[in-house]
Amino acid sequence: MANTSTRTLRLLSLLQTHRYWPGEELASRLGVSVRTLRRDIDRLRELGYPVEAHRGVDGGYQLAAGAALPPLVIDDEEAVALAVGLQAAAESPVEGIAEASVRVLAKVVQVMPGRLRRRVEALRAMTVPVDWGRTGATRVDPDALTVVALACRDDERLTFGYVSADGRRTERHVEPHRLVCLDRRWYLVAYDLGRSDWRSFRLDRLAAPERTGSRFSPRPLLAVDAAEFVRAGLSGIPRSYEVEAVIEAPADRVRAHVDRWGTVEPLTPARCRLRMAADSLDWPAMALGSLGAEFHVVHPPELRALLADWSTRFARAAASGTPSRTASGTPSRTASGAGSVEEEVG
Repeated sequence: MANTSTRTLRLLSLLQTHRYWPGEELASRLGVSVRTLRRDIDRLRELGYPVEAHRGVDGGYQLAAGAALPPLVIDDEEAVALAVGLQAAAESPVEGIAEASVRVLAKVVQVMPGRLRRRVEALRAMTVPVDWGRTGATRVDPDALTVVALACRDDERLTFGYVSADGRRTERHVEPHRLVCLDRRWYLVAYDLGRSDWRSFRLDRLAAPERTGSRFSPRPLLAVDAAEFVRAGLSGIPRSYEVEAVIEAPADRVRAHVDRWGTVEPLTPARCRLRMAADSLDWPAMALGSLGAEFHVVHPPELRALLADWSTRFARAAASGTPSRTASGTPSRTASGAGSVEEEVG
């Protein structure tokens, strides 16, 4: 049996992982008797954690929202800063940060008293976000992210309105499985009860998610994981451009640079072929230009035109510190010719 301090931390972690734990199951997880579990629960309460007990045959415990945050880790000011920071991090382009931020945000919201939630909402409403020019990124309401994340964690059914790519709105009743952040967009993987099948939903098209209070037993997902399920659904969606380029660099080097956003085929030890599908040509152009290697664009011709335009402007910028002007006197701008395709997911 673990010592008392270690077991108390383990108990706290379990209570934060699920909305509700039956007493016998929780005691079994800790490897202690129900009587010892009650003493450990009392110890957590003494530390300031609001643990609720439900008596009866199906009795158990849950970590509830209290009048104040538990004093063990952070104070009120730190809690507000943490919540606002996590909401901003939920839109981070750094791989892995967005998902982790939503998980932590859900834990903080669970025990945050109403007065602090109002401060967080006021601060977020009066703050102008910066999107750092991420082409194709979509904004998602952090409150909706939190609601969906909690429903996924607690195996609780969810209802929401959903707008498809063609503008049709439907009402959905689902068993949420996982949230996935992929290609600068958020997706919910869930079992759609109305269609009796698994679906992926873009969160920027999802409206007014509500937890129903109805719990469910998770179904097996027919995929390696939720991210692969979303990728498989997106793979059949036509893109605006199919890019192919021959690069004078080893395949391993190019593959490490473009990661999962393209497929690389070695031609010789020092040459390879890159293929990409994209809605905008800006990203392929940046990926090719930042490789630091010679390359030849096979197709599309629009990418060659875009590179020619960029090279002309870059040359002018390198030759002079004065921005070029059009005949009208305004700074010159050239459209990339990139199109936009809305995915039909869900």
